Amino acid sequence: MTYAITITVPLAWDEALRRTKEALAEQGFGILSEIDVRATFTAKLGQERADELGDLVILGACNPDLASHALRAEPDLGLLLPCNVVVRRGPDADATVVQAIAPQTMVQLTGNPAVAEVADDAEARLTRALRSLEAAAA
Repeated sequence: MTYAITITVPLAWDEALRRTKEALAEQGFGILSEIDVRATFTAKLGQERADELGDLVILGACNPDLASHALRAEPDLGLLLPCNVVVRRGPDADATVVQAIAPQTMVQLTGNPAVAEVADDAEARLTRALRSLEAAAA
């Protein structure tokens, strides 16, 4: 089982980041957190280390309805929420990699079948968001 849903889009990084947020919103996800990993590396490790990494943002995406169902079924799932979505510069300036955690990972980690339905819905929504981003960029 893979733990990520991954696409590469022919978009500049900043445009891909903007469109990713829009695609997630269309599927009912809000952004609870946004971690600019490059900025953190710059501040904590220096410019050279940040440049080695390149542009990378981690979005903490949450669909409140799905999160509510999941937490009722398995309170410890709070450790795995929100769903992380990564937007990082691709192999060249005109390509960006967008990745989302595969929600089935929650089912695998918990072994709780009650989480499976929520994970199926979340995975379908995240997949639609990334596929719509991919289609819009084509």
